[in-house]
Amino acid sequence: MTNPLLSGGLLPPFSSLKNDHIEPALKQVIQENQSALDALLTEESTEPDWQTLIQVLDNLEDRLDSLWSTVSHLFSVNNSKPLREIYDRCQPLVTEYYTSLSQNEALYLRIRELRQQAEAQDLSDAQVKVLDDYLLDFRLAGVTLEANSKQRFKELEKKLSQLSTQFSNNVLDATHDWTRHVTDPEQLAGLPETALGVAEDAARQKGLDGYLLTLDFPCFHAVTTYADNEELRQEIYTAYVTRASDQGAGSGDWDNAPLIDQILATRREKADLLSFESYADLSLATKMADSPEAVIQFLNELIVRGRPVAEREFQELVEFSATLGKRQLNAWDIPYYSEKLRTHLYDISQEALRAYFPAEKVKSGLFEIVGRLFGISVQPNSEYETWHPSVEAYDILQDGKHIARVFLDLYTREGKRSGAWMAGCRSRRRLDDGSLQLPAAYLVCNFSAGKAGKPALLTHSEVTTLFHEFGHGLHHLLTREEILRVSGIHGVAWDAVELPSQLMENWCWNPDSIKLISSHYQTGEPLPETMLNRMLAARNFQAGLRMMRQLEFGLFDFELHRGLAQLGPGYVRDTMQAVREKTAVYRIPDFNRFENSFSHIFAGGYAAGYYSYYWAEVLSADVFSKFADAGVLDASTGHRYLDSILSRGGAVKALQLFKDFMGREPTIDALLIQNGMLAG
Repeated sequence: MTNPLLSGGLLPPFSSLKNDHIEPALKQVIQENQSALDALLTEESTEPDWQTLIQVLDNLEDRLDSLWSTVSHLFSVNNSKPLREIYDRCQPLVTEYYTSLSQNEALYLRIRELRQQAEAQDLSDAQVKVLDDYLLDFRLAGVTLEANSKQRFKELEKKLSQLSTQFSNNVLDATHDWTRHVTDPEQLAGLPETALGVAEDAARQKGLDGYLLTLDFPCFHAVTTYADNEELRQEIYTAYVTRASDQGAGSGDWDNAPLIDQILATRREKADLLSFESYADLSLATKMADSPEAVIQFLNELIVRGRPVAEREFQELVEFSATLGKRQLNAWDIPYYSEKLRTHLYDISQEALRAYFPAEKVKSGLFEIVGRLFGISVQPNSEYETWHPSVEAYDILQDGKHIARVFLDLYTREGKRSGAWMAGCRSRRRLDDGSLQLPAAYLVCNFSAGKAGKPALLTHSEVTTLFHEFGHGLHHLLTREEILRVSGIHGVAWDAVELPSQLMENWCWNPDSIKLISSHYQTGEPLPETMLNRMLAARNFQAGLRMMRQLEFGLFDFELHRGLAQLGPGYVRDTMQAVREKTAVYRIPDFNRFENSFSHIFAGGYAAGYYSYYWAEVLSADVFSKFADAGVLDASTGHRYLDSILSRGGAVKALQLFKDFMGREPTIDALLIQNGMLAG
């Protein structure tokens, strides 16, 4: 029987794919790739050329990436114990393959030779960028190291892969382990109807009466924001911020603190092997920022601008809560009283808005907005195989021509990793026969699904999340590049990759675009102008507090990886404390172990790179100023952005693409204006 993972189809064969297919398929592809690579390097050739060297490498990389991206995706959205065991066995094989590839000195010399002949071979700028990226990757993989150091580097890469996977598993297990069964509705007073419905469904699925609270983010957010019961707010807050730690449930099995120490030590050793002063220096080798000092200066400048605003906002909250009889605010009180203050000031709440943002209307409006801006059409296609009945598949067309595919997996469920993200499924590239492989993407969120008789309704915050992830998707799907390594999000500097996603969030805040994504789920009436005006007025509510929280994450991450002191007991907690002295405007409980579930930097790609969210927000706010001037649905500006930035992928350095569109270097002024911290 043919292994479906080896079928080479346009999209993954989800309906026929079984766990037992994964390991044999992966081993076969790795073995065949290695044989093809060996043959490539033993061929006698006077000089390398693009077609016989880079095109062959693209073919090999794309075959493995198409297979492994499918497995990684299922690991994130349909996690199970059997799949986890297989993934844990297979991940080291993938890591070892790519490390060996990047340490192949013969291959490095062939690519270097081709780069030296770039002008003679009349290579394009994009092809030269690909070669430069290859050579940098080789250097960052230790291709020039002595044999024993190369072997040690391989061991470190394999170890990091395993540690990151275990970190992620621990967070998932700790999150799903905690539940709170509630039978008395009075205990849940204040919770919105939507949250109660989800909790009721969760209890029913477990054969229980009443309500079941979990640490899935929609439930956690609802309880901390709306529950009148302070003890319940404290309980769920404590459970959430102590996940995968010695302070939380199941600490013996899921404590990530030892893993964090090992991850940091392994990264430090990796940086040492490559002669970098710190892991932060290593990380910046592939980013826009040119030095650790530049990143620290950037973060500190935002802290200086943001902290006074945050302090005023917190004092306002303290004074307001006192009028309600709350004299001392704890961390678990802040979302609750902040929501009450928002309602008091603006007479608006996320839950009141939810009725006007049914998921189907939001999606159709989103598709219309990107259609007007970029001249595309997003059409459903029910013929594509999916991994869950709630997943929807779409074709993207431009000028009547099919150019891409996208899957939307929007709703939370058991076995699905929390959060929201976009991941590549297929990459746009020109194949050997001259045909074009179309890009495809997975877009994943964790919204509350609809229930019998009532559709899924989104908060405005969730609408913003959907637009954010779709922005990532557009970056991958609307590329016009045809070389794998610079197609879509490939080859884009990590601190610029959030530009398209953060840019799309702006269409959630403009009256013209909001009309397209909102209507009451029962009456079809548009969002009333009074509510719209109040929502827009509330946009910058506690903008300083939000900024300081994100700057805390970014500075903690960067200082953690920039630290030159000897790693030892207390290093992580001491670093967090030092950062909070700069960023925190209210006391964080001593038991808080946020870092133990900080998957972005310990199980994702943001190590010494979390700062990039604000770095890219500076870029996106600047870019959006052009849309604001021309009109947010202006097709001319949309097409210019598409041509200058979105379609170019990683073929040109990010700063140059920005300057091509804006005609100048970026400044932070647009971000400060957008956040109400600077007069426009």
